[in-house]
Amino acid sequence: MQRTSSVNREIRESSKRILAVVGHFGSGKTEFAVSLAMRMAMQERPADMPRLALVDIDIANPYFRSRERKQMLEAAGISVYGNAYDGEITAELPALSAAIRTPLEDAGCRVIVDVGGNDSGARILHQFRKYFQQNEHELYAVINANRPETSDIDGALAHLQAIEMETGLTVSGLINNCHLLRETTPETVAQGHRLCEALCRRTGKPLICDCYPAPLFDDAALQALPAGSTGPYHMPLGLYMRESWLDKLI
Repeated sequence: MQRTSSVNREIRESSKRILAVVGHFGSGKTEFAVSLAMRMAMQERPADMPRLALVDIDIANPYFRSRERKQMLEAAGISVYGNAYDGEITAELPALSAAIRTPLEDAGCRVIVDVGGNDSGARILHQFRKYFQQNEHELYAVINANRPETSDIDGALAHLQAIEMETGLTVSGLINNCHLLRETTPETVAQGHRLCEALCRRTGKPLICDCYPAPLFDDAALQALPAGSTGPYHMPLGLYMRESWLDKLI
């Protein structure tokens, strides 16, 4: 069955070259960053930005690391930058490669930056502040209504304010990634949508998209996704970061 137009608009279009993604630990921030990179790799690239890169600077207690999917990403034509050491045994070391600056300084490269989770994790952006000019970047915040720290509007608002205060940057849009792993339903997505819409009204920030786990949703589930006031924008997540053994019953 062909999807209707109501589920084809995946994310608000952005002309900015650098898209940085922040979000509380466990929010699904890294899954969003990797899925977005993979979607962009399948799309036609503008003539003035033919290259695509993912920069992983999440070194503050990460649950998952986008650089762990380096082989998959590079096979899709996405350059990956992150840890200074190229080996699984060194993955935990908070040592960033100097090569991270290569795509950030390349005007012909679209860059997705996977930033540390909370305000402490986002602090690392200070090292790269010169690349985050107002007309060059977007800063997206992933909000998961099923995480205790962002389960209500006051907690989510405090999270946004802490990141903005720490980095001196302004969050330009919200990503709804409310999920319950493999138990995620359209109502789960709608729960997060309601929180994000309330947060948008409170802050004046736009809702960029509602995320859903693509491998788990059939056409009926897609049709049941919430409709936004200016959307809907529904972003499929590939579940690239989730190892199969995590879903097995013991």
